[in-house]
Amino acid sequence: MKFEEIVELYYIVPIKNVPSILEHGILSHNRASKLTHADISMREIQDRRVKKQVPGGLALHDYANLYFNGRNKMMAKKRLEHDRICVLRVGPMVLNAPGAVIADQNASSNYSLFLPSPIGLQKLHSEEVFVRSWKFPNDQIREWRLGSVVCAELLVPNAVDPKLIVGAYVLDAAALSRFTNLKTDLNCIINADIFLR
Repeated sequence: MKFEEIVELYYIVPIKNVPSILEHGILSHNRASKLTHADISMREIQDRRVKKQVPGGLALHDYANLYFNGRNKMMAKKRLEHDRICVLRVGPMVLNAPGAVIADQNASSNYSLFLPSPIGLQKLHSEEVFVRSWKFPNDQIREWRLGSVVCAELLVPNAVDPKLIVGAYVLDAAALSRFTNLKTDLNCIINADIFLR
């Protein structure tokens, strides 16, 4: 993958957290735990992440994490909450954040490769990271692998600067109304596709 292929990166979050994020930035798990916020993370994933150390870097929970593909397995798992979540869009310059690391699949995986950003992009394959579906009912190994690869992450130490957040996506008009009621200046548009619709 090349830098030029990255239009934006993504952060899946409850709509109600957006004002705090625009004030403090997209925070690492450890920093966010010090603020009152709605949490949509999955307990079993967090139990794995809390034990993980990025080779040569910080504990995984000390990184803010962004997805290269917002249309991913986490989004599928959060289907029942789609009306209350949004996908924040972060400009590609975040790839140049000091100390940023690329995980070639979900960073909690035992098989993740961690590489410095942005040079680590060379190890990502667009046709896998941006696959429309990772479902292969007759090939469970391929399905598991692609399900992890569509969750490839950019890990940014401590926080992503709110100035790098360029907009948001929501599922539908009702979610857009919820977002608009927050009275932020952030541009938000409906994009049902990223919500797997």
